[in-house]
Amino acid sequence: MISANPLEAVLRHDRLVVMGGLALVVVLAVAYTVWGVGMNMSALTMTRMAIEMPGMMMQPAVWSGTYALLVFLMWWVMMIAMMVPSAAPAVLIYAGIARKQKSADRPLAATACFLMGYLAAWAAFSAFATAVQWGLETVGVVTGMMEIASPVIAGLVLIAAGAYQLTSLKEACLRHCQHPVFFLMHHWKPGARGALVMGVQHGGNCLGCCWFLMTLLFVGGIMNLLWIAALALYVILEKVSAGKKWVTTGSGVALTIAGLWMIAGTYLFY
Repeated sequence: MISANPLEAVLRHDRLVVMGGLALVVVLAVAYTVWGVGMNMSALTMTRMAIEMPGMMMQPAVWSGTYALLVFLMWWVMMIAMMVPSAAPAVLIYAGIARKQKSADRPLAATACFLMGYLAAWAAFSAFATAVQWGLETVGVVTGMMEIASPVIAGLVLIAAGAYQLTSLKEACLRHCQHPVFFLMHHWKPGARGALVMGVQHGGNCLGCCWFLMTLLFVGGIMNLLWIAALALYVILEKVSAGKKWVTTGSGVALTIAGLWMIAGTYLFY
């Protein structure tokens, strides 16, 4: 039996450590999201109410600095739970390249910095989403169930998301996410600081690819676990569908049709 050379053994060890770390991050983020830590109701309760009592209206929460911070954490941890699985290949590839560098210095620490940079990009999105939610709840567009109250507005959001799926910006950002090796090769920066910058850049590409999909949480319910899971699974599907443009095009068309149907239904059935 031929034993692996020392580098292969180290790479295998690194891969296991990174995969274990990513799994732990996702499990903790999922648990935090499911139990709605700090919120008035857990996501489990909100999801059950959405299923058993569709269309139920609740008074929006009273906003304050503390509540805004809790909502920000809700968004950010939810983004971690949804996006880290699809980012795992990029993180693993980074770890492998970092270990092989002649000047490698604490490659696992650099990998952690890469992940932190990626999550920082989604923290910026979460801050933006929190501000949007605050504004929409204040003017009554979003209900206490954390979903858009008006079918017409929800339909317009679906149409806008569908249209964005068909844009060249979406395609360019998705291409970067689907081929992390090329991104890392062309943007490599040494050291922990370089890893952090690269993580932010990669997170920016994922933001450009997926931010409009995340706005659909306002349509299906920000704390609706079924909607969260469906979007997370679709994001993974997009990332593993390199060369299959019909996946993105099909979703864009489907979202547009769903939005038009929602708007039409408002006038036809009410």
